[in-house]
Amino acid sequence: MTAPKELLLAGVGTMGRPYLEAAARLGVRARALESAATWENRPAGLADRFYRVPGGHEESWAGAVAAAVAERVPDGLIGFAEPQVVAAALAQQRHGLRGPSLHAAVVSRDKALQRALFGAHGVPQPEYLHVARLGAGRDWMLQHLPVVVKPLNLSGSQGVELIRTPEEVEEVVARRDGEGQLLVETAVEGPEFSWEALVREGEVLFENVTAKETTPPPYFVELVHRCGHELGPESAAQVRELTSGVLHALGMETGLVHLEFRMSPTGPVLMEVAVRTPGDYLPDAIGLTFGFDLYEAMVLLSVGLPLPALPALPERPVSHAATVFLTAAPGTVTGIGGLDEVRAHPAVVRVRPRKGVGDTVQPLTSSGRRLGHVLVDAGSPTERDDAVKFVRETLRFTVTPQLP
Repeated sequence: MTAPKELLLAGVGTMGRPYLEAAARLGVRARALESAATWENRPAGLADRFYRVPGGHEESWAGAVAAAVAERVPDGLIGFAEPQVVAAALAQQRHGLRGPSLHAAVVSRDKALQRALFGAHGVPQPEYLHVARLGAGRDWMLQHLPVVVKPLNLSGSQGVELIRTPEEVEEVVARRDGEGQLLVETAVEGPEFSWEALVREGEVLFENVTAKETTPPPYFVELVHRCGHELGPESAAQVRELTSGVLHALGMETGLVHLEFRMSPTGPVLMEVAVRTPGDYLPDAIGLTFGFDLYEAMVLLSVGLPLPALPALPERPVSHAATVFLTAAPGTVTGIGGLDEVRAHPAVVRVRPRKGVGDTVQPLTSSGRRLGHVLVDAGSPTERDDAVKFVRETLRFTVTPQLP
């Protein structure tokens, strides 16, 4: 009798837990590494063993992954979120495990590296300047307004800021000059999208386009993801050329890709790319939209088992899902209304508030400050939009502003 395959999952938290659940359904054994910050909430029954990672830095994860692999080399290894991507890729290369490639992992973790690499390969992207201190880019910013300032390796819109006027240039330089290395790039006008793809040995097995709705400038925090967006023929061809160019430049091998772009008047322009599981519960919404389990597919690819649906992974949506993120003005939460009504809506799959009465709401400058999410699934794009509208109008946080 053949022994079951084994998966090692680096990073679990809340959004990585479905990988362990998928492994259990597939009869794949699992071990997992979890950070000290979320150790007490780890799903102990879903893995044969958990390894506690004391720090949150990439180096901590790299050491912990190396130790777990040295104990026993698994059949597959998945690095869940940004801090685990390079740690997993190092072990994948060292032990011949399937993964995105060390080259892809390293480049994906540094936006300046991305700009340099994709520029060399002719991928459409903004003009940019990489500075050791923001003050060194002052003149460049004044000549290229409007511009976007962003950190090299943070996610969730953290530290991303649109600068539109000379006065704003002076203010942001004064405020962020001591921050260290930053990327400054020309602002691209046009709607924002992401492209999620399942890749095996460089071949795209499945792809999805997500239409994004964000807050206004300067922070662009994502508010709604609508999966299964269908582009027109010309735009679809342009996006295909963009994404194939990015995969080639990355040297992408096997895994999930999450690529963000804006559709400018001249075509799609790359914003950034990640070679890990997309956040914001996108795999859940993608799975509902296309009728298959993206977590299971990734587990199977990772451990080298065949995908049952091949060669016919879905190409078109069978449903229409979206994630809607909850927000409120800054202050203290004094009440939440409409929860029962939203939960009872036929298109609502899940409601997960992250804040309750007495909690503090901070200004919405990054995705980590949103107040939770609602997952909806409907039979048509129109019904989905109606459900999104219903959620926004019905689920309300009552907030008392904090005194200055």
